[in-house]
Amino acid sequence: MKLLVTGGAGYIGSVVAAQLLEAGHEVTVLDDLSTGHEDAVPRGAAFAHGTIREAAAAVLEEHDIAAVLHFAASSLVGESVADPGKYWSNNLGGTLALLDAMRTAGTPRIVFSSTAAVYGEPERTPIEETDPTRPTSPYGASKVAVDTALTEFARLHGIGAVSLRYFNVAGAQRAADGRWLGERHSPETHLVPNVLAGAGSGEGVRIFGDDYPTPDGTCVRDYIHVTDLADAHLRALGACEPGQHRVYNLGNGAGFSVREVIEVCREVTGHDIPATVAPRRPGDPAVLVASAKRIQADLGWKASRDLRAMVADAWQFSQARR
Repeated sequence: MKLLVTGGAGYIGSVVAAQLLEAGHEVTVLDDLSTGHEDAVPRGAAFAHGTIREAAAAVLEEHDIAAVLHFAASSLVGESVADPGKYWSNNLGGTLALLDAMRTAGTPRIVFSSTAAVYGEPERTPIEETDPTRPTSPYGASKVAVDTALTEFARLHGIGAVSLRYFNVAGAQRAADGRWLGERHSPETHLVPNVLAGAGSGEGVRIFGDDYPTPDGTCVRDYIHVTDLADAHLRALGACEPGQHRVYNLGNGAGFSVREVIEVCREVTGHDIPATVAPRRPGDPAVLVASAKRIQADLGWKASRDLRAMVADAWQFSQARR
């Protein structure tokens, strides 16, 4: 198929675009490069520079796009609290503009990059798709609003949509051309790249709270490898059915503590990464773990790569960047 990947110069979007190319699809990446990197766009993909508001309609028409994989969004929880208007404008407003452009162009399918942030403080774990969505940040709230819009566009206009709610993504992937595609955010807020940066610099890493009701006192989070995540998007693409909006969680169903992640990073890098304990961050739940039973039953997807593989590949990417 001819596919459009919005935000395809970012971390997850670039890995998904690379897998789509390897599967034989024709890929166009649309990105404004506000947080992405043009050199992350996989070779073989066409690249359009611009926002989804400015450029999506023209790209959909020009390339006769059959489906959209939508990653273009603002995604920092703290920033969303400080500047909620930006998140409602970019995440909801931008997606509505994209959906209108899809209607005009006759593009019938969309796979949406959603988040565990829609659940807020969960009542139970593992979290299932039927659990209440009670976001605690404008970021999470904007993603819930997009899900509502997708349901309505499916019901009223017949598009086929799949939302993938993922938890913590880590690792890197080597593209067919030999380049590593991985995380390089600024600022970096994710645990694995921050711990690995501490390994490379010798500065170490901070643990925010060690008095949670968990086996080692640190927060437990659900991690999946970015390659497994990309595979789920390819499967979801085939599951887009006219008039239906499906929602799936992506996770490993178990979870790893902050201390477990740091210890695996020490083993992989061979560095004794110093760790200091800092106060808890407001709003950090003790445990966030996803149930991925629904997508396994419907699409046959299951996370297959363990934490060590995630860290090892992220370290390879980090070393390649150096």
